[in-house]
Amino acid sequence: MRALITWGGWDGHQPDKVAAIFQAMLEDAGIAVTMTDSLDCFDDADALLAYDLIVPVWTMASLSREAATNVSEAVAQGTGIAGCHGGMCDAFRENTLWQFMTGANWVAHPGGDGVKHRVRIISDDQLVAGIEDFDVETEQYYLHVDPANKVLATTRTDVVTWYHSPNGAVDMPVAWTRNWGLGRVYYNSLGHQADVIADGPAHEMLRRGLIWAAEGKQAAKGKDHTQFQTAGNHW
Repeated sequence: MRALITWGGWDGHQPDKVAAIFQAMLEDAGIAVTMTDSLDCFDDADALLAYDLIVPVWTMASLSREAATNVSEAVAQGTGIAGCHGGMCDAFRENTLWQFMTGANWVAHPGGDGVKHRVRIISDDQLVAGIEDFDVETEQYYLHVDPANKVLATTRTDVVTWYHSPNGAVDMPVAWTRNWGLGRVYYNSLGHQADVIADGPAHEMLRRGLIWAAEGKQAAKGKDHTQFQTAGNHW
């Protein structure tokens, strides 16, 4: 299998270090990794189709409509996409196709960094099997989330009081899977700094998620992604 990792954007999220962690995860699983610090890799639609997995590590930045469409089409045809924190769901804020494909967009982290909160495993899926609830001290992401996501873990948003608090606490998704055409999508909101995902349960969740997303390419082999298309579809 082959994976593409592209990193960049806001330096505060240590994209180079996070990308290196992902590279080690994948190479330990026998997956060949191509690493780049440029978004030019999204300009070649045919090249993207050759990968089993795309791992974006880009907080903010900008992505053209054409590049987003190229990634969307590759994933729809079976290439997986997986990532964490701002590197995937606070990427390319103006690009609604990206948000639709990944399943959410970041809107806040009340309290900033260093917020103590618990991650609760709410699924018996293989991606979290055997992992117990655990505590973290990092940003607690508040996201606008697609209700179609298959949520694996949540966190309760009652640990910091802010303007959202009068609405009541909610169980905010932390990790989920979803489908995009024939492709598999995995996201985990942890990873503000590389040390948050360097080891422990967050590391294991991401390791499983990346490999699961990559394995979807083989499962999609021989299937026709155009079954999901309707004349006049647009975004």
